[in-house]
Amino acid sequence: MRNTTSILRNHIAYLIAGLLVLVVPFSQANDASRISGFYQVIQKTDMGPQTRVRLQLRLTSHGKQELRIQRLTVWDFSHPHKGGTQPCTIVLGAGASVGTTQEFTIPRAEYEMWTRGTRPRLVVEVQSSRGHIAAEAVRLDHEFQAKAE
Repeated sequence: MRNTTSILRNHIAYLIAGLLVLVVPFSQANDASRISGFYQVIQKTDMGPQTRVRLQLRLTSHGKQELRIQRLTVWDFSHPHKGGTQPCTIVLGAGASVGTTQEFTIPRAEYEMWTRGTRPRLVVEVQSSRGHIAAEAVRLDHEFQAKAE
């Protein structure tokens, strides 16, 4: 019985690792370009253990192909949360930047980590000009605005 439990536990671990590889495939250079991003929280609403945040995002493509962003997901260290995914239609030109405002519901603890300096991670589902769909993790930097004088 002990051996069966150990084997089952190993199979589950391999299954989870395989699913992570399928869910968040990090793209190769030809299919989806590297994307960088900045964020600014423009509205925050506490909802008990959850926090709804409206983020102003600026995404920049460093590749040579146009990308069509179909979905944005705020992803913490372990998994995405319900409400942390937003379908969208954003066209990001080759070497270009685009701004968007999106709303996400995330755990309050995750938002509190952001306020202490942890950078949010955004998983961007993109479709290349050739029709390939891939996901790319983007570490967002906080965008600081100069104070008006």
